[in-house]
Amino acid sequence: MATERLIKKWFSCWEAGAINSLPISEKFKHTSPFGTIEGQQTYLELVYNNKNKFLNHTFVIHDAMYNKHKACVRYTAIQDDFKLDVSEWYVIKDNLIQEVIAYYHIGNIREDRLLTP
Repeated sequence: MATERLIKKWFSCWEAGAINSLPISEKFKHTSPFGTIEGQQTYLELVYNNKNKFLNHTFVIHDAMYNKHKACVRYTAIQDDFKLDVSEWYVIKDNLIQEVIAYYHIGNIREDRLLTP
């Protein structure tokens, strides 16, 4: 399966709530600002236990790059009045997503890190 088609399947599964159809390997690894989750079953259990936070999103894809074993997608996830801008790297192996590395802002910037005009 071509990388672009695989990544599009990833997003369509999320939009449809078809988490058991996500094209991820048994050794799937997901890294985000919340930490790293290792293993397909562990990841799917976390998603299932937090369905209200993970499902019912739509995605606006802004940019994407694909090659044989990697992809990078910049998108906005939208759920009701919540929006989250995300950049994700995907590592592909044997026509499945082996790893996702997600970058997004999860909170307020510390006062000592604010820029001064």
